[in-house]
Amino acid sequence: MDIYSSKLSPVLDIGVGVFLFVIAGLSIAGNVLVLVVAYRRSSRVKAPEMLSINLAVTDLGAAISMYPLAAVSAWNHRWLGGDGTCVYYGLVGFFFGTASIMNLTVMAVVRFVVSVNYLSPREQISRRAVKILCAWIWLYALTWALFPIIGWGKYGPEPFGLSCSLAWQWMKDDGFSFIIIIMCFNLAFPSLIIVACYFGISLKLYCTYRNCIQEGLQIPNIVKMNRRLLIIAILISAGFIISWTPYGMVSLWYVLRTSDPLPPEVTLLPCLFAKSATVYNPLIYYTFSKRFKREVRHLGTLCCIGSSPSQAAVNKNGDSLVSQHHNQATVIGNTQLLDMNYCPGDANHAPG
Repeated sequence: MDIYSSKLSPVLDIGVGVFLFVIAGLSIAGNVLVLVVAYRRSSRVKAPEMLSINLAVTDLGAAISMYPLAAVSAWNHRWLGGDGTCVYYGLVGFFFGTASIMNLTVMAVVRFVVSVNYLSPREQISRRAVKILCAWIWLYALTWALFPIIGWGKYGPEPFGLSCSLAWQWMKDDGFSFIIIIMCFNLAFPSLIIVACYFGISLKLYCTYRNCIQEGLQIPNIVKMNRRLLIIAILISAGFIISWTPYGMVSLWYVLRTSDPLPPEVTLLPCLFAKSATVYNPLIYYTFSKRFKREVRHLGTLCCIGSSPSQAAVNKNGDSLVSQHHNQATVIGNTQLLDMNYCPGDANHAPG
């Protein structure tokens, strides 16, 4: 039997291809927009914000390097390229997936440290520290992705035949230790750390709110800001974990119950759900961040205006006024709120 032929119906293959094509387009457009907005604010990007930019790079990398190949394979009703592209697809998928979950974990830890010490400017995270963390994230992900290449673990086709990943159903004997360790260090432990950090932050904010209400004090603006940033961070982390958990459960089923395989359609759905994780973050930013929404609308205005000299002059003056207003607001905020550290992603998340 051809392991790279589709186990789905031709109609379902076409539907899968369309879905992947749409997901790729939305993910590329959304994450490119995040990077463009971050670039426009590069002079004002704080150190922790680099982690959010790094996360957009991982999502964009996955969408560009994986989804088009999977979509074309679905329309062809079999995986294209055979063993070579299968190993490539499995490697980049594992690489970007691991980089994303570790990026979210580091973001949660940094967010926790910043929130605990937001009244102490000396505890700010430096750019050098964040750069080291970003480098560690990529090195960690690359190390895990290369293990199956050197013999610990294996890449292979998914049960439905139109995608490749870790060959769960073939690693019950030879790669069982690899499966258990990656489930612990690349899903379970990071998820627990993320939940613990955001629970700690939520508890601190709750106590602050309660004390202010009991003492009849006005709730500080920096506390309100941290609450909004916390909501965004939790949604981003929850979106990734919820998207990938069904896929992890199905993969474990194949490891523990190889004699009782699941129908191809059942294994397909968690895989597609996991791939959709790269789309959520820009949507969350746009929905909950006034600044990101304002920047996106401004970019849209620039695109619609075109290159008319008079319009460009007006736009330039408008940009100067906006920039001046932003700088004034920042000074006021620094004086009144002790504007310590924004959480990771403030380039896109900070309230307007």
